[in-house]
Amino acid sequence: MAEISYPFNADNSDGGRAIVSQTQWQSMAHMWGGDRIDYTLTASAYDAGDLPFSGRIINGRSVEIKPGKAWVGGFYYQLTAAKSVTIEANPGTKARKDIVVIQADMASSSVNLAVVKGTATSSPVAPQPRRVVGGLWEMVLFEVDVAALDASVTIDSRLSFNAPAPIASPWNTRGTAGNLPRGTLVYDMDVNNTDTQYEAFNGRDGYVVTRDFGRTRTYTPELINVNQPAIREGRYRYIAPNMIWFSIHLQNTSGSELKLHPGNWTFGTTLPVPANGRTGQLFTAFMDNNTEPNATNMPNFVQLLGKVNRGGNTSVIAFYQGSKWSADEGMDGVDFFPRRSYITVSGVYEAALVTD
Repeated sequence: MAEISYPFNADNSDGGRAIVSQTQWQSMAHMWGGDRIDYTLTASAYDAGDLPFSGRIINGRSVEIKPGKAWVGGFYYQLTAAKSVTIEANPGTKARKDIVVIQADMASSSVNLAVVKGTATSSPVAPQPRRVVGGLWEMVLFEVDVAALDASVTIDSRLSFNAPAPIASPWNTRGTAGNLPRGTLVYDMDVNNTDTQYEAFNGRDGYVVTRDFGRTRTYTPELINVNQPAIREGRYRYIAPNMIWFSIHLQNTSGSELKLHPGNWTFGTTLPVPANGRTGQLFTAFMDNNTEPNATNMPNFVQLLGKVNRGGNTSVIAFYQGSKWSADEGMDGVDFFPRRSYITVSGVYEAALVTD
């Protein structure tokens, strides 16, 4: 029959089956979730020896594995007492890498610990786990460095654990995340349409937005040390944990310059979210005076540098420009906003939402 489906209460003429073979079970069950140890990592720190399936070298050439539970290739496995596996001798002159695995073997209808031997070479590489439905399906616990001339054997953990399931929140996402296990991903679905759809992570360092999914966020940037121009537009989005892309358009539509407030040496603008000030951060900016050339003794196009100073976290970008008088003078503060000109500034920066 071309169409087969399972499991149902009884066989039927449309291809439905009540009883499935172990291979059919594996074909179905391994789709429920990836291979992982049945232990959810929610603490901020662990002692490696206290984790399920933790291992150690005993008697020089054996790896002792502690009890644990795991999901491997669609089957559930339990090790109820510590068990050792032996690493084969390596009397040759070249090293080898083996792997210790939990192996589902359909031929034996069981899941057991096993060692997969690598090839001894001058640059050994560990074998890749086999994942064949109906054959051998393996999940790696440890990579084993097997030195030449039957010297030392060392292990390196490859344990992979369960993680808290992600959840979706219609609104109040930050408050909701505070009630969830550490390590949970939370999706703000913005059901009330007041913000944007985004993903956040409730981790060891606290709550942090990891990326935006919906429309770009908007805000109104402020100018610092000069009067506010008529047009101030800002856009931004989270592109990675604690990382923000932003773009700003500032336009002086009036027929007069916006003068620097007395006592200041440059003006600037504001970011949508405070920037981390640990090392300082830089941005590219551009001033366009082409609508009224030469009216302010400024070039038509001026390259600006935006700088967040090193020190405390701040939202303020200060503008710098090359000296109007001589290249030998270096850079100066920008002391006025020319009439009918506009400034564009954009970049990516580390926000101050997660402190370090």
